[in-house]
Amino acid sequence: MDSQELQSWLRLALSPGIGNTTARKLLATFGSAQAVFAQSGATLRQLGSDKLASALLTEPPTLAAQLQTTLDWLQAGDDRRVVALGDAAYPSELLDIEDPPLMLYMLGTLAQQAPAAAKQAAVKLAIVGSRNPTPQGEANARQFARAFGSAGICVVSGLALGIDGAAHDGALLGGGDTIAVVGTGLDRVYPKRHLALAHRIARQGMLISEFPLGTPPLTANFPKRNRIISGLSRGTLVVEAALQSGSLITARLAAEQGKEVFAIPGSIHSPQSRGCHALIKQGAKLVELAQDVLEELHLPATGLAENADRAVQSANSENDEAENPLLAALGFDAVSLDALQARTGLDTARLQAQLLELELNGQVARLPGGLFQRLAAG
Repeated sequence: MDSQELQSWLRLALSPGIGNTTARKLLATFGSAQAVFAQSGATLRQLGSDKLASALLTEPPTLAAQLQTTLDWLQAGDDRRVVALGDAAYPSELLDIEDPPLMLYMLGTLAQQAPAAAKQAAVKLAIVGSRNPTPQGEANARQFARAFGSAGICVVSGLALGIDGAAHDGALLGGGDTIAVVGTGLDRVYPKRHLALAHRIARQGMLISEFPLGTPPLTANFPKRNRIISGLSRGTLVVEAALQSGSLITARLAAEQGKEVFAIPGSIHSPQSRGCHALIKQGAKLVELAQDVLEELHLPATGLAENADRAVQSANSENDEAENPLLAALGFDAVSLDALQARTGLDTARLQAQLLELELNGQVARLPGGLFQRLAAG
């Protein structure tokens, strides 16, 4: 895309009152963004209102600055690209969703692929969930993503805290690709604590945004980007989610797009499991192993994925007779010290000492409210 074409696309995206739907109608009528702005006021008025024609005939005051910012950003590295509807490198999966973005900003090694290679990229799977997961939920997200990465599946998520971050990290640990669809301009990282993770993703995957450079983390942008997460993916796996979680928006969009929806069940006592349980009641596939997803998507399993599955199950892999009695008493729900004392008969000092040892070994997490939860070994 040369600078003149980029300017026309930016102008179309920045023109007030011109949403994606109207923009697509204009593109269908005139063939390109440049052709839209070559039309006379009379022609534009025939297609819509005077307000529409006025918006298209008036150059947005921020256009020149935005164009220069984008050109500077593109020139800063070979791992950057801006693609628009109709571009050969535009992700074909997004052409089938109800509201495909007009433009996409891409940053990372996957953005350097030639269009033909991009079309043949790995199968993509979205993994989403709570920003405030339980320790077990976060571990599950990382381990499942690692299994998928090792099986050659590209994991797609949203770079948010919690499940999203664990999913990206797991995919990278598994040696796979990962795509982060973000709700800001690509010259910003949100949340800031994921700055290092974003750099890792750029080196071994890609970050994508439909928002112009400089766009701050506006609340409305995050639900909007969810359609891209589900749209890019063959299916969406929800690891943990409360009933009002934004992850359920992604799951709903996936279902509306005709994609598979998967959910990992959890404790009946955990608010973070209720969204997954609701999805399962509505027909989402219950998932216990990465293999469950691979089979549903008709993908071959690999030895690496099977090994990662064993890691997910490793907390249950030993015989009950050989298991630490305190771990057996903990189960997998969060539990209080008083409840553990009632289950084990241990005095407070001895119980706390054993819990501390398990905590230091990474087998138990101490939760707010004086609760403890067993973790799956990773």
